[in-house]
Amino acid sequence: MSRHFDVVVVGGGPGGYVAAIRCAQLGLATACVDAWRDEAGKASLGGTCLNVGCIPSKALIESSEWYHRARHEMGAHGIKLDGVSLDLKALLQRKDQVVKALTQGVHALFMANKVNFFHGRGKLLDGKRIAVSPLDKGEKAFEITADNVILATGSSPAELEQLPFDGKHIVDSTAALAFDKVPKKLGIVGAGVIALELGSVWRRLGSEVVLLKSRPGLLPAADPHIAGEALRCFREQGLQFVMGARIQGAEIKRNKVVLSYQDDNGEHSLRLDKLIVAVGRRPNSEGLWEEAVGLRRDARGFIEVDAYCRTGVDGVYAIGDVVRGPMLAHKASEEGVMVAELIAGKTVLPVDLDTVPSVIYTDPEIAWVGATENELKQAGRAYKVGSFPFAANGRARALGRTEGHVRMLADAATDRVLGVHIIGPQASELIACAKLAMDFGASSEDVAMTLFAHPTLSEALHEAALSVDQRAIHVVQAGKKA
Repeated sequence: MSRHFDVVVVGGGPGGYVAAIRCAQLGLATACVDAWRDEAGKASLGGTCLNVGCIPSKALIESSEWYHRARHEMGAHGIKLDGVSLDLKALLQRKDQVVKALTQGVHALFMANKVNFFHGRGKLLDGKRIAVSPLDKGEKAFEITADNVILATGSSPAELEQLPFDGKHIVDSTAALAFDKVPKKLGIVGAGVIALELGSVWRRLGSEVVLLKSRPGLLPAADPHIAGEALRCFREQGLQFVMGARIQGAEIKRNKVVLSYQDDNGEHSLRLDKLIVAVGRRPNSEGLWEEAVGLRRDARGFIEVDAYCRTGVDGVYAIGDVVRGPMLAHKASEEGVMVAELIAGKTVLPVDLDTVPSVIYTDPEIAWVGATENELKQAGRAYKVGSFPFAANGRARALGRTEGHVRMLADAATDRVLGVHIIGPQASELIACAKLAMDFGASSEDVAMTLFAHPTLSEALHEAALSVDQRAIHVVQAGKKA
């Protein structure tokens, strides 16, 4: 087998494996180097997302929601269930089966597209050489070369110096997906996407959950109206929030975590069964290349790239969590496709980082795309707002999911849609319609003139567009236009 390739991708996550497959589809001799191993020590493509991130967490979210509904909501539908109990082992096994099916699917796609796969750690050397260090004992390190290299090594959970992970009591988001029993009292440092999703899962399964946040307010990147409603919903579900908490440290006493923190009211401590640290992620760029290569990182460890993910070294690209922009799997995948097509000589457009959809898979779900009101105000841009509550949507009523609303922001002069923000049922699916509208430069009137099926949740987006011009039908508005 040749050890020289048109393209070598370092990293097999959503950015890396998608880039490798697209390169192969375009006729480029492609290899992928990835070091991920499953619990059995075998190669497992898909990176954080498929193995310990997006996919397993959503499987747990789904299962925990089924359990919660069986215990608390089925009666309203005339369904009586007696003796509902939790089999946590079976729940976790289902999660693992979902992960296994998808990671094996990526391996099958590599084979079908003739992507060469090397299981090991890859390090970029001068001259676009990649040193591969196999993980299996007895295998020797070797080098492969390439005309083009794509670095797609993703990110890892950030750790707090005062709360080092011990893998048992104080854990990261990965370990939090596999607790062998439901913690009676669970603490989470952080209140971002990962913290809220994990907190919701274990709350539904029976934990008392306390989230500690260093700053006031929730979800600063989201629309403030959405964030405010989310906080209210989460508190009603039993999630407890401590805002302005300054973490001092933790001790393990009698198999419990004693967490110490300060706030404006003084010093406090919490006695917990488990503590999850979910304060963000850091790019996996440390030790990824030798100094002679000449790549540059910023102060936070992100590889410096241009709009097309080109580094300062000819023929070397970087994508996904290891570069600027939101740390999201779909953003990484799109960058992977863009770079593959750029290498193949196709005309491409850069990924629009201003319209990358964001989703939080809580209940209700939260999703947004484009600018927030705060961003528009800071930019001095005049805008109009349309809003519509799911409580006035027929399908939401039938589902019993009436929390939340849709907000649409449009330019005051051109009416072009600038942002859409949703909290409510299936927000993760509805946001795709908003993203499509924005990509095509649609106005709120364009959306308002679109025929939506009835009864559907998507009608809430339609009514929000009508509301921008104060023409919503199914909610009373202060003003009305002919």
